[in-house]
Amino acid sequence: MDTRNKIIDNAGAAAMLAGVSPITLVTGYFDVLRAGHVEALTAASGSGRTLVVAVCAHADAILPLRARAELVAALRMVDYVITADDRGIHTFVSSFKPAQIVRLEDADRARTRELKQHVQGRQSC
Repeated sequence: MDTRNKIIDNAGAAAMLAGVSPITLVTGYFDVLRAGHVEALTAASGSGRTLVVAVCAHADAILPLRARAELVAALRMVDYVITADDRGIHTFVSSFKPAQIVRLEDADRARTRELKQHVQGRQSC
């Protein structure tokens, strides 16, 4: 499967995921994609549920939203990827009622902040 076919818009999610159950939803910024993301997604996929990843919009993102979605979609354990803001995630949750939700935004913010500080520190050397 072309990994870009895993990326569905919120409107397309209704048709694509109709009758799919149970769903595990993982939300995060995935900016930049790192080993910790792969570990979290592998753990979430181990439950035998359909793994849907919501790549969240983030004003300070290093990579564009679509690029982050394509990187996540390229991972074997991911079944579908949606892009969303906070409102879109709430709509998805209320529509599909995932059996499990894993939120990675806080860890992503902290890691991005650390990465930027590291790069800025290296530039001053």
